[in-house]
Amino acid sequence: MQAVQSLSALVLAAGKGTRMHSDKPKVLHTLLGEPMLWYVLEAVRPLAGEGAYTIIGHGADLVRKQFPGERFILQKEQLGTGHAVLSAWSEILAGNVRWCLVINGDTPLIDGVMLERFCAAMMHDGVDLAFVTTTLDDPLSYGRVVRDAAGSVRGIIEAKDFDPKRHGEPTGEINAGIYLLRVATMGPLLSKISADNKQGEYYLTDLVDLAVRGGLRVGTLAAGDPLACMGVNSPLELVASEDALRRRIAQALLQGGVTIHLPDSVSIGPRVVVEPGVEIFGPCEMYGAAHVRRGAVLESHTWLKNSRIGSGSVVRSFSHLEGASVGEGCVVGPYARLRPDAVLEAGARIGNFVEMKKARLGKNAKASHLTYLGDAEIGEDVNIGAGTITCNYDGKRKHRTEIGPRAFIGSNSALVAPVRIGADALVGAGSVITKDVPDASLAVARGKQQCFARRKPE
Repeated sequence: MQAVQSLSALVLAAGKGTRMHSDKPKVLHTLLGEPMLWYVLEAVRPLAGEGAYTIIGHGADLVRKQFPGERFILQKEQLGTGHAVLSAWSEILAGNVRWCLVINGDTPLIDGVMLERFCAAMMHDGVDLAFVTTTLDDPLSYGRVVRDAAGSVRGIIEAKDFDPKRHGEPTGEINAGIYLLRVATMGPLLSKISADNKQGEYYLTDLVDLAVRGGLRVGTLAAGDPLACMGVNSPLELVASEDALRRRIAQALLQGGVTIHLPDSVSIGPRVVVEPGVEIFGPCEMYGAAHVRRGAVLESHTWLKNSRIGSGSVVRSFSHLEGASVGEGCVVGPYARLRPDAVLEAGARIGNFVEMKKARLGKNAKASHLTYLGDAEIGEDVNIGAGTITCNYDGKRKHRTEIGPRAFIGSNSALVAPVRIGADALVGAGSVITKDVPDASLAVARGKQQCFARRKPE
């Protein structure tokens, strides 16, 4: 999909979202690890390119911080959707575009293909204003679409203002909140939108009535899947949308050659890449920019974020990985924790209750039990005994530990950084190592064993 040169876009994200019962801006609430605004921007950007703007208001600084590369327009007062578009209209005019796509920022299930089809069809028909509709059994709080006997649009009436005596019996057809505006003809009408309604707000939906009464061409496109354009207004709707998205992603992976056992218990974020031939056992969660290569196995109760798993590697149950890189043919867990910048080279093994952070484990090296490896560089074929820790923090600064190839670290050892253990060195069990150990040396640092006679019990 390529950006349309004559198209700009406005994403409406200024609202507080009172029904979310949260101080956080509504568009920053997450589904599968990504803010709902992220999904809308991903759908809009291919069409509008650099001409995509996000209108922010409540919690504006938080939104800016979450999306540092986006183009924002501040709506100082949140006086409705019509007021939001009007406050951004000077930017649209400055862009010298013919069309403006307007979409709500709380529609995380939006289908980019549908957006492209909508814009292409309406531009081809040469309408002045177009919007997407869908039909619900219960229209809830969505604006009702009102048509005349011939089926032509008369207007959109907000739920609180809808009166069957004036507007006719509701049909279930509602406004999905996605508009395409011809800049030349819609600009003059924006200033005519009134706040004469029960909410005292400037509704963008009033633009439809103004266009109809002005004899302008108004078009609609019916969305095939209502979920694809539904907004999120409450925790209940957020969870329902998240589950629909989760099922959509799982189904696509299954069709693409990924084996997912118990798919209803597997959550995979939209940025995760899972190659064909991977086997996943639910429950399992993967978020962020995780990448799982062909032939890898993820056992149940594993959690991944921004981590890479190499071909043929196995992540065993109850392991937690964040910002980690696992090479080919590795084994992780069970009950392992790999924190940011933990790296396992090919064939390395991390066992149960082992934690790594900013540490590299070389080829075929292993730490099988009850170990902490932080700020460490560990060579190939090293064996780390149970209970070993790298003491990397002196209360003010972090220090590194280096362990050379083929070294053997005995159980229950403490390596006090900064320190280097040489290649082929052996550290005796229970040692506290505070000085460098030369290559091919034996280091033992513990108190001399003493035995005392026991008094016989009387």
